[in-house]
Amino acid sequence: MNYLLHILIMISIYSILSISLNLPVGYAGLLSLAQAAFYGIGAYAVTLFMMQAGINFFAAVVLSVILSAILSVFVSYPSIRLKGDYFILASLAFQIIVFTILYNWIDLTRGPYGIPGIPRPELFGIVFDSLPKFFALSGTIAIGILLVAKKLYSSPFGLVLKAIREDELSAISIGKNVRKFKVLAFAISGGLAAISGALYASYVTYIDPTSFTLDESIFILSIVMVGGSGNLRGPVTGTLLMILLPEGLRFLGIPDSVAPNLRQIIYALVLILLMRFRPQGLAGEYKLD
Repeated sequence: MNYLLHILIMISIYSILSISLNLPVGYAGLLSLAQAAFYGIGAYAVTLFMMQAGINFFAAVVLSVILSAILSVFVSYPSIRLKGDYFILASLAFQIIVFTILYNWIDLTRGPYGIPGIPRPELFGIVFDSLPKFFALSGTIAIGILLVAKKLYSSPFGLVLKAIREDELSAISIGKNVRKFKVLAFAISGGLAAISGALYASYVTYIDPTSFTLDESIFILSIVMVGGSGNLRGPVTGTLLMILLPEGLRFLGIPDSVAPNLRQIIYALVLILLMRFRPQGLAGEYKLD
């Protein structure tokens, strides 16, 4: 039962991450390799707010979302001018910068030593210190964000992002401020990713920079690409597949020394097959170029 609850908690966390990345990728048409950076910013910000400033978890989450959104604006505003592969390289640079800071700013983040003993969330005297309680918390937050995302995707804001994705010049010609919409999409995406980081940090009660590497950004992007982007079904489908797939390998009796490499091979094969036969993903609408 504990194993099942753990899987459900991780699905909740990665569902929020994939939904957040779907906004710039599937709606604004901007491929980003920096989502793990915002994920890590959220995790470290919540941890430091709680442990250094003594702030309650939920208040710390709000502050971390604001911080992550502000940083995403500073990063995206100058990067939006870049197109295609150049924008991807700009997001990659930000990912590497954030990881380098987390790894080397030892006085603040403890670098490679990590931060242990992160407090569990507490609300009205209820401490979410067991798997059932934490699943109730993470699941409720994930469902809430899913409902908000559904409303956002179908709102005029989401429709404008789709218009920008399909034909940016046409969007400009009807008076839409393309840069403002793209920057706002990134700010919302970064803020949502910070919520995932906060949940992850308080769940495992230990964080270090190796959880927020470029590989993690690629994995999050893979979830969106496999499930599909441009709607709400795709990221959820991708999360279920990419989280449950490696767990299924456990039942095949594959040695631990082989399983990680085999998992990467399977991920690569799935991506290659999808790009060849269904570039919009399993349940998505938008075909990535």
